[in-house]
Amino acid sequence: MVSIHASDPFATPDEQKSPVRRLRGRLPAAVALWTASAPAPQGLTVSSMLVVDGEPGRVLGLIDDESDLWTALSSSGRFAVSLLLSDDRQLADRFAGLMPAPGGLFATGEWEPTDYGPVPAGRTWAGCKLLSSAEKGWSLLVEAEIERIEFAAEAAEPLIHERGRYRR
Repeated sequence: MVSIHASDPFATPDEQKSPVRRLRGRLPAAVALWTASAPAPQGLTVSSMLVVDGEPGRVLGLIDDESDLWTALSSSGRFAVSLLLSDDRQLADRFAGLMPAPGGLFATGEWEPTDYGPVPAGRTWAGCKLLSSAEKGWSLLVEAEIERIEFAAEAAEPLIHERGRYRR
């Protein structure tokens, strides 16, 4: 991505953000792509999430309840969580709605169909079954059971988001 600005000229200045948002932005977070298939494939970039160890394992994440992903996820009751790599910045921006997606979100790149949702080829991913959701602040807290995990041989570092920017 080419930019002539050292920072995002459209970003809300720090002094106008809530203190909670500023605190959250200072917590480095791995970036994942959540996808679901029904009624049509949808996806959303998510960095506010946790993986909880146990029998069974769980995924907790915060998403927008007005997103197309939530419509598909709540309809199917299943979704995939793919871990993104440092080279996936444009993919993350496309699914976050920050970059144009001519032909649709899934029109470019290599995708593998799964029973949970399409996943980017060559990424570690988890297939999840929706258990519950609840409004928390301005987000929807989604809890899901991990039913399947596929590991990929990842040579690149994970994509990390902190203070409105990606970093390694």
